Amino acid sequence: MAIDLAKRFEGFHRVPKNDPGRAHPYICPAGYWTIGFGHLCDATHPPISEAEAEVYLARDLRTALAATLRYCPVLTTEPESRLAAIVDFTFNLGGGRLQTSTLRRRVNQRDWSAAAMELRRWIYGGGKVLPGLVSRRETEAVWLLRNA
Repeated sequence: MAIDLAKRFEGFHRVPKNDPGRAHPYICPAGYWTIGFGHLCDATHPPISEAEAEVYLARDLRTALAATLRYCPVLTTEPESRLAAIVDFTFNLGGGRLQTSTLRRRVNQRDWSAAAMELRRWIYGGGKVLPGLVSRRETEAVWLLRNA
């Protein structure tokens, strides 16, 4: 389920347009060099195919899942939609942000409505509200509340 969220909100960026079968590094709205489906890289990363991007995404999501379960162990007994919502958040922002967040505390308290409100606060990139993050956080909040 988390892979569906990540693919939906990251998209496979085919840059430049004259090489439509491959992704090249680009700077995401938050200012980081990225390739494929939101994989962090450096500016000199070679172009990759969509299949290669999916391998990166699977690895990145495994890392996000491990961090999510380390910091929010209650999610092991919750519906998959809740786990997917927080894994997507962790994939997008990193385990460190989850670790130090009020979101983590609310999830571990199983206070789902407060956790959904916390998710909706994480909408800034580069110091400004990013519409894509507003949409992403809202979707994650809906997934978190599905079985509340």
